[in-house]
Amino acid sequence: MTERAEISVFSDASPRVRVVGMDRPWLWLARGWEDMRRAARVSFAWALVFVIAGAALIGGLAALGVYQAILPVAAGFPLVAPSLVVGLYEISRRLERGEPIDFKTPLAAWRRNAGGLGLLGFVLGFFLLAWLRLAMLLFALFFGTAQFTAADFLSQVVFSGTNIAFLLVGTAIGAVLAAIVFAISAVSAPMLLDREVSVFTAIATSCAAVRANPRPMLLWALLVFLFIGAGLLLALVGLVLTLPLIAHATWHAYRDLVATD
Repeated sequence: MTERAEISVFSDASPRVRVVGMDRPWLWLARGWEDMRRAARVSFAWALVFVIAGAALIGGLAALGVYQAILPVAAGFPLVAPSLVVGLYEISRRLERGEPIDFKTPLAAWRRNAGGLGLLGFVLGFFLLAWLRLAMLLFALFFGTAQFTAADFLSQVVFSGTNIAFLLVGTAIGAVLAAIVFAISAVSAPMLLDREVSVFTAIATSCAAVRANPRPMLLWALLVFLFIGAGLLLALVGLVLTLPLIAHATWHAYRDLVATD
């Protein structure tokens, strides 16, 4: 059950975050599933846009023979996903208010606090670019200027035990960046959609929510990683289901963690 304790981010006039129990991430998933079920056609259609765009990008990289960029690009998607799925948060916001939903609903999200949402997208995009740059530098450090075919890349880079150090170092770097992004984006994008607040306030509130709830938020981060990772591993097609589920659940995480005015 949610505890009564609330923690102010800056002052008495600032947003307050709630301290919640370990059961809440499962409840957020259940509520996200209900939203996805109620708005299935719109949610799946919006997710399909990202799947098609991702498949086109990866297909383009493969056609150019830049196989070493495919893994970083796929792994980097979760870094910018919180700002990309704002339209799915809007669906949950309207369902909560009993407002109608149609295929134009996700697009309407960007008319609410467009400046703040755009700036958050810029911040998350910076982390994506940093990850891609670090990943390419790491690849050059281990493999130099070697060129691979698709089969060679999988056998010599991904599945080769001799390159375990490359995979471990890359995973460690990605995990650090992912942890930072999770802290600043756990509730910031839904908050910017829902309230007229600055990006600084939204990010600070998100970090405060994570700091006040270390164990529940660690569980939530693990669930997000597992669902999005499963969607990516299933040739991106799984994202049609897992992406809207996590996005709708994130809206309920925000509503649970950030106290109303």
